[in-house]
Amino acid sequence: MKSVHVSPDPTDYFTPAEFEKIVDATYAYGTWRGGRDFQHRALRLRALILLMRWSGLSILDAVTLERRRLDGDRLLLYRHKTKVPVFVPLPPGVMSLLNALPNSNPRYFFWSGNGDPHTAKKGWQRSLRLLFRTVNLKTEDDRPKRCHPHMFRDTFAVQLLLGWCTPRSSVSSVGP
Repeated sequence: MKSVHVSPDPTDYFTPAEFEKIVDATYAYGTWRGGRDFQHRALRLRALILLMRWSGLSILDAVTLERRRLDGDRLLLYRHKTKVPVFVPLPPGVMSLLNALPNSNPRYFFWSGNGDPHTAKKGWQRSLRLLFRTVNLKTEDDRPKRCHPHMFRDTFAVQLLLGWCTPRSSVSSVGP
């Protein structure tokens, strides 16, 4: 039997100031002119970031999210493991941004519905890597902060625990 390798690095999250810098950087992101959706990329990237931050969705789940999952001011999710519906409230600004979001397929917010969803996810990951490089966040000891999309999910969970829910209800929202 092989030994278990445990990463010594804890997961990290974005502070409110760091998150604000990331969102602000999306306004300048539109100057890059590659791909089919370049005219809406900054807006769509901002919406994806806000969705992941306020819903706790993974990047794959966010990219393939169907518009019918919005129910008023909340997002209806199903836990794959337990098949239990979970309603996550979204801020009004996020809801209005999502509802106004242009996409070639009216069924989804971010995915065309064609091809492999993992390929679409990889495209959004590339956009986020470019954005993170542009923002250039630093750690407390002034080293570059390692940023990745899962940190939006971690930020959601941390804010749940710090703000308005019990640990038990946060686990039901984001999973163990």
